[in-house]
Amino acid sequence: MAAITSEPILSVRNLGVCFGEHRAVEDVSLDIRPGETLALVGESGSGKSATALSILRLIEREGGTIDTGSIRLNGQHPLDIMALSNRDLQRLRGNRISMVFQEPMTSLNPVMRVGEQLIEVFYRHRGMRGRAAIQAAEQALDTVRIPEPARRLTQFPHELSGGLRQRVMIAMALACRPEVLIADEPSTALDVTTQAEILQLIRTLQAELGMAVLFITHDMGVVAEMADQVCVLRQGRMVEQADVHLIFEAPKAAYTRDLMAATPRLGCGSPQPLPQTEPVLAVDNLSTSFVQPGGLFGKRRETPAVRNVSLTLSRGETLGLVGESGCGKSTLARSILRLIEPTSGTVALDGTDLTSLDQNRLRPHRRNTQMIFQDPFASLNPRLMVRDLVTEPAHLHGMVQARERRDLAVNLLEKVDLEADAADRFPHQFSGGQRQRICIARALSVRPKVIVADEAVSALDVSIARRVTELLSDIQASEGVALLFISHDIAVVERLSHRIAVMYRGEIVEIGPSQSVLRAPKHRYTQHLLSAVPIPNPSFRRSGTSGAPNAQPRLPADSGLALVEIADGHFVRAEAA
Repeated sequence: MAAITSEPILSVRNLGVCFGEHRAVEDVSLDIRPGETLALVGESGSGKSATALSILRLIEREGGTIDTGSIRLNGQHPLDIMALSNRDLQRLRGNRISMVFQEPMTSLNPVMRVGEQLIEVFYRHRGMRGRAAIQAAEQALDTVRIPEPARRLTQFPHELSGGLRQRVMIAMALACRPEVLIADEPSTALDVTTQAEILQLIRTLQAELGMAVLFITHDMGVVAEMADQVCVLRQGRMVEQADVHLIFEAPKAAYTRDLMAATPRLGCGSPQPLPQTEPVLAVDNLSTSFVQPGGLFGKRRETPAVRNVSLTLSRGETLGLVGESGCGKSTLARSILRLIEPTSGTVALDGTDLTSLDQNRLRPHRRNTQMIFQDPFASLNPRLMVRDLVTEPAHLHGMVQARERRDLAVNLLEKVDLEADAADRFPHQFSGGQRQRICIARALSVRPKVIVADEAVSALDVSIARRVTELLSDIQASEGVALLFISHDIAVVERLSHRIAVMYRGEIVEIGPSQSVLRAPKHRYTQHLLSAVPIPNPSFRRSGTSGAPNAQPRLPADSGLALVEIADGHFVRAEAA
């Protein structure tokens, strides 16, 4: 890590932001120095993203107004960002200051290929054209560990998994090697191994360029791994700011202590495995492939995404599904619900083979299988009010009358910790975490037998995520609903799941009771996954992180691994004998 100088590269003083009469940010001040990482943490709606967007004055495009404070970029060419024209702001954004946004699907242009969007960055800020720009774009994708970068340049965003889309966003942000990187939940959609690579990549660029990073996250393990300083926000105000070691060892504010208490920690236990009963969901040898037409003279190409997957799910049981981005988790989930047609195999719901039904006969069964999608904004109709979005499944299945829909919406929203007046607003008026809670409420509206939750809490801060997972557990206890829980946060999976399945390259490589898989992993890929989990304690950072007194070595994927538990419920990586 580059040496941290005393002079800040970015200074924010007394920042105030409002949306109409609502105060989103009040009197926030912060400094970030070259080579330093400042983590901005707090609950959804606390003002983290509003603060970040204000630095680039993008908040004005979101309907916000910066009514107090100053924002200065220092260095060789100091700038008063509040005084810049729109033309000057365009030169600044993506060049001296870059930002990785929270939701990659809504940040990438859906009608432009990935390569076109990357090349535009090099063209605008570096004047590169033709083959040179293409090669630079390919190298940018390779830098963030995207496989087959040349082929990815020709794809559209919807053809990539959530994790791959996020890596494209990071590649675009880092393309011009900025002085300041604003990372708004950059690892939200990433599995732990890819997350570890991205965090290491950011640290490497800091070492090369002395780049400052404003890192927004709800993952306190990532905070412990990355941050030099931590700023805690609540309801738009700063409640505590201190060195990362002080924040974790002796937090002063009660709110900070609550955040620490809600942080999931690997090794804290799982629900006891349930007695074997007749499964409500049985998947047998399910395979799904994507077929790419060859054109007039080309050869038709079939790409397998899921290979011969078999699993069962009983009433009231949670099966956690973990694996890297692009390994087939979301494709498996959509195939089970027949949102994607499987190539072969069967999916039985209460003994009925769903794969043998046509769409008309399948429709009544859809009430019993609901899905919470990975990207909350893309899965909500922006033109409908929340009261209509939340109750739409129940209305379509004839479970609620039109005059009763608002009352049902209010009841569901309160279950996921949203206010009653949220029913009368639109999706764009909520933070990313709040939109995900709306999606969860929507899935619960029809009281399904099976819920497939695809990264359902990945966009939520730790305290809200804990309440939501506890809510799902309560629903299981009271109604016997089964849950297929897909997540890259293995600590959350452990806390919620009776059993865990590990997926790698389209196959289930290990499955069993949660504690058996986590404490005695048999497959080397499972061991590799566990070795990459960030520990929410800055004293146990991995090598390559600044300020790490007891850094642990990063182990290669093909090494034999063992996990050694330490007293406070964490696991430390160690070479197997």
